[in-house]
Amino acid sequence: MDSQQQQQQQRARAAAATPPPGDLSSIFIVLIAFLAVAAMVLVPATLSAQGSSFSILHQVPEGHVGVYWRGGALLNTITEPGFHTKLPFITQFEPIQVTLQTDQVKDIPCGTKGGVMISFEKIEVVNRLKKNYVYETLLNYGVEYDKTWIYDKIHHEINQFCSAQSLQQVYIDLFDQIDEKMKEALQGDCTRYAPGIEIISVRVTKPTIPSSIRRNFEQMEEERTKALIAVERQKVAEKEAETQKKIALAEAEKHAQVSKILMEQKLMEKDSSRRQQEIENQMYTDRQKSLADADFYRVLKEAEANKLKLTPEFLELKFIESISNNSKIFFGDKVPNMVFDQRLLGNFLNPAGRGEHLDI
Repeated sequence: MDSQQQQQQQRARAAAATPPPGDLSSIFIVLIAFLAVAAMVLVPATLSAQGSSFSILHQVPEGHVGVYWRGGALLNTITEPGFHTKLPFITQFEPIQVTLQTDQVKDIPCGTKGGVMISFEKIEVVNRLKKNYVYETLLNYGVEYDKTWIYDKIHHEINQFCSAQSLQQVYIDLFDQIDEKMKEALQGDCTRYAPGIEIISVRVTKPTIPSSIRRNFEQMEEERTKALIAVERQKVAEKEAETQKKIALAEAEKHAQVSKILMEQKLMEKDSSRRQQEIENQMYTDRQKSLADADFYRVLKEAEANKLKLTPEFLELKFIESISNNSKIFFGDKVPNMVFDQRLLGNFLNPAGRGEHLDI
């Protein structure tokens, strides 16, 4: 009995653990749907066109645009950055960069005009594909358009340049012009045949030349450096001599200016003394002239006064005074005649008296 009960219990547990046929089909459907969604969403957007053909949902990264092929034919459909959908297995997708990108062209051999083989280790070309020319450029040159117009073109232009120049010109004389020449050559052909490609700049590294020739160039550069150093020293010496000359000239000019100023000061002092002496002489002359004029005026006035005094009465008065002052008196018969003669003299000096006397 116990064994039969145990077998029945085991059958019941097994029946309870086995799901019904309808539940199994539901679980399988959910699992298939989950895997399909995961396949659509989780496929990386950076896969190639062949790998991404299996996905429905794809992503266009920033700085790129999405281009599409259907049955190998390029579609005139350009999508912006973000998530987009397409037909799996039928439409292929590829992101194309439309921002600045740098293409590095490495190991470019070339031969110079003299037959020396040199090699440019790396040339960098900064370029950009214009967004409105994406369809036209890919239609004409494919996704690897930069191989045709940058990589292969750089090889061609470098060989053309080297074959027309000597090693001296390529390595030293014209090396600073290679960047601009390469840029002009690339942009010229791109503008003519692929206008959607814009060449921003070209950077060319120094080429690798044979070691023996490089040593010669190094020796030449050393000698040139020595010559430049000697020239610079000579220039420095000339500048120092010129500076000393300018200093000496400045000192001489300074002394000359000082001497000139002192001389002008002395001349001004002499001129001032001369003018002072002239003023003093003029003052003395004016003073003496004033004194002479005063004496002349005084004498003139005295003469006028004396002239006014020469009257008969005044002369007679003076005669009487002089007679009276004489301490000696002479007596005789001539004295009255002397007085009479004096009176006659006075009448003669007086015109009026002479007239009266003549009338008598």
